[in-house]
Amino acid sequence: MVIAGIPWEEIRHTRAVQDWLAEGRQEGLQEGLQEGKAQEAAKMTLRLLNRRCGPISEPTTAQIQALPVEKLEALADALLDFQGPADLSAWLAANS
Repeated sequence: MVIAGIPWEEIRHTRAVQDWLAEGRQEGLQEGLQEGKAQEAAKMTLRLLNRRCGPISEPTTAQIQALPVEKLEALADALLDFQGPADLSAWLAANS
């Protein structure tokens, strides 16, 4: 690869390119951590919901997995008061 007539091997060792690559890695790491946190929050919430409300349908599972972390945390708190699947449905209707 050649950029403006300068071979990539020479450009990639410059400070600007090294900083740019490091910044990209850091952003990727942050995105990966956020995604992992959301997946783990959804997994734990679904496990608790299965114990409290019984088996959760695929569409409801997908709806829960799509929630942002803040909503998943709120759902995890709310499910402690759930008596059954109707409470879950009501919470999702009010918070989705």
